[in-house]
Amino acid sequence: MNNQQGSNRISSGVIAAVSAAVIAVGGGVAWLTSQPTNNPPTQPNPSQNVQKPEQPTTKQPGKEQTANVYWLKPTDKNVALVPQPVRVATVRPNQALETAFENLLAGPTEGTNSTTIPKGTKLLGLRVENNNEVHVNLSEDFIKGGGSTSMMGRVGQVVYTASSLNPNAKVYIDINGKTLDVLGGEGVVLEQPLTRDSFKKDYPL
Repeated sequence: MNNQQGSNRISSGVIAAVSAAVIAVGGGVAWLTSQPTNNPPTQPNPSQNVQKPEQPTTKQPGKEQTANVYWLKPTDKNVALVPQPVRVATVRPNQALETAFENLLAGPTEGTNSTTIPKGTKLLGLRVENNNEVHVNLSEDFIKGGGSTSMMGRVGQVVYTASSLNPNAKVYIDINGKTLDVLGGEGVVLEQPLTRDSFKKDYPL
C-alpha cells in the first residue's frame, strides 16, 4: 500500500517537472520571436524588371520656314501676282507649302488682293520630289467657272505659291489625281510641268 502511494507521488512530481519545462521552453520561444532579427537584407531578384521613372518629354521646336501665298492685284495695264508671306514652324516635310495652300484656298481676308480660285477648292495632296518638283493635287472645284483670264490667274497663283520655296521648281497640277491637260470650257491647254518662266512666257496675265 505504501509503495503504491510513493509511486503516485513520483508520478505527480514528474508531471509537474515536465509541465514546468514546457512552460519555460514556450516562454523562451515567445521571447525570441518578439526580438528584432538581424537577418541580411533580401537581395532583389535580377530577373525582375526594374521600372525607371518616366522622363518628361520635351517637344523640339520646329524649323521655321517662310512660304508665300500669291494673290491677284489689278494694275493699270493688267493683273499682277503679289506675295503674302506665311511663316510656319515646320515639324514635318512639306508643312510650309501645305499651310500656304490652305491659306490660298481659304481666300484673302483683307486688302485689295483677290483670287480667281473657286470657293470650295480643296488641297487633296502635295508632295515634293527631287527637291525640284512640286506636285499639287486639287479637287475638281478648281476648274469650275470663269473665262480664260480667270483660268490663267488661278493657275499662276498655284504655280507661284507652289514654287515659293524654290523659284526654279517644276510644278505639276493634278485634279482628283489626274494630270490637268486642258483647263476650262475654252480649252486652255497646259503644258506641264509649269515653271515661273514658262508661265510668264506662255500664259501672260
